[in-house]
Amino acid sequence: MKLSTRARYGAKAMLELALRYGDGPIMVREIARSQEISKRYLEHLIVSLQAAGLVETVRGKKGGCVLARPPADIKLGEVVEALEGSVAPVDCVDNEGSCPRSKICVPHDIWRSVKEAIVNVLNSVTLEDMVVCHKKKIGGFDVPMYHI
Repeated sequence: MKLSTRARYGAKAMLELALRYGDGPIMVREIARSQEISKRYLEHLIVSLQAAGLVETVRGKKGGCVLARPPADIKLGEVVEALEGSVAPVDCVDNEGSCPRSKICVPHDIWRSVKEAIVNVLNSVTLEDMVVCHKKKIGGFDVPMYHI
């Protein structure tokens, strides 16, 4: 199973918002530049994240995006679900009525366990955990800033 660019880029954008939490609204173009994501693509992701109640947008000259809750209160699983929907590897896990054999199907039980494992891992990580991990990864390294 592969996550799409929606989940990957959405996680990067949410990390950027978590890194800047408390600094006020961050413009989409700043998030896009910092995380190397297309601004147009990111705008679509922000709409989904806003609809899920994870991001709030502020209009106006000093507008932009902010996390709707503190980074410690937002799980990566919420981000992935908002952008991807269910992480079930097959449809019958979420909709047992779609297959008349689901109650006696051994692979069905395995697919359900796969989904549960993925959900458990994603829900064990908060945006705050990602911030801590990010800071450890960059450690004492200065991220180069290029000026044109």
